Amino acid sequence: MGDFADKLLRKGFARPEGHLGRVGGWLMARGNGPTEKHVVELAGLQAKEHVVVIGPGPGVGLRAAAKYAGVVVGVDPSETMLTAAAHRGADLVETGKVQLVQGDAADTHQPDNAVSVVLSVNNVQLWPDRAAGFAEIHRILKPGGRFVVSVHHKWAPSDLQSAATQAGFEDLATTTWEPPTRSAGTALILTGRKPLT
Repeated sequence: MGDFADKLLRKGFARPEGHLGRVGGWLMARGNGPTEKHVVELAGLQAKEHVVVIGPGPGVGLRAAAKYAGVVVGVDPSETMLTAAAHRGADLVETGKVQLVQGDAADTHQPDNAVSVVLSVNNVQLWPDRAAGFAEIHRILKPGGRFVVSVHHKWAPSDLQSAATQAGFEDLATTTWEPPTRSAGTALILTGRKPLT
C-alpha cells in the first residue's frame, strides 16, 4: 500500500483524526450501523451485564448495546471517535450507562475478570497485534464471558480464529451475515467464550 493510501486508511479508519477522521466516522456510522446492531442481537445482552465495545467509532453500537446491557464501555484509540460517540450518546454518557475510554484492543483499561461480553465490529483487521488483543479480551472477560467479533469478509485476517484459540477461548464459531445495505459487504462473525475454569 502506498504512503497516501496508508495515511488515508490510518487517519480515516484505524485511528481517525481531523477532517479525514470525521468523514471516516460518518462512513462508519452509515456502513457499519446494521452490522453493529446485528452483533448486539447475536450477543444476547442482559440487563446486568457489563459490556465492552472495542473500537466503537462514532457510537452506533454503543447506543444499540445500551438498550439491553447494564453498563457499556466504549474503548477507542481515537479522540475524534470518542468525541463523536460522546455526542451521539450524550444522554447515555450523562447517566453513566455508557462510558468512554481511550485505549485499544490490547489495552482496554478494564479490570481482570470483570466484563460479561466484548463486541468489536470492523476493526479487528486494524489491530496492530491480534494475539495481544485476544489475550486482553480473555483477561477482562469473566469466566464464561463471551465475545462477538465481526469484520468485512474481504478484509478478514487469516489468523482470526487461531489468535482466539491461542488466547484460550472455547466454543469458537464462524458465521457470515449479509447486511441489508449496499454500503457494507458480507460480514464474517467470530464468536467464542472464556472457559468457566
